[in-house]
Amino acid sequence: MSEPQSRPYPVAVLLESVRDGQRSVIRASGEAVERGTQLYVRFEEKSEGPRGESLSVRTTIKAGQGELKLIRHGAVESKQTFREGASQPGFYRSPYTQFNLSTETGQLEMVRSGRSLQASWTYELYVYGEASGSFAISLDIQEEPK
Repeated sequence: MSEPQSRPYPVAVLLESVRDGQRSVIRASGEAVERGTQLYVRFEEKSEGPRGESLSVRTTIKAGQGELKLIRHGAVESKQTFREGASQPGFYRSPYTQFNLSTETGQLEMVRSGRSLQASWTYELYVYGEASGSFAISLDIQEEPK
């Protein structure tokens, strides 16, 4: 017998990234759904392209069992996987560039509380095997009242 699927519910997403002292913040509304021990969160990121055009990226976060995946579709296509103490392959594609990457995760903490999730992690980004930057990320997902 398969596990029952929960219904999607609205969430507020706050994703903060710090690289070399530079802080980037994404705030978005999205939806989450629980499937077994996994939590899937989807939201849309809006940004401006190099020519002033409006860009849209659909982001999916899959969290569970000591692993967090960040998958983006749209103006940017990418996949990054974070697992504490492990190096994981990934990729990045945009209209302007594409490359394979890997993430070497230092610490990864995830705390689920009801339908909310707090996560923080640090990682080293490698592009073509070369160190490209150190990141500290915090993610806060809160169920929004209907």
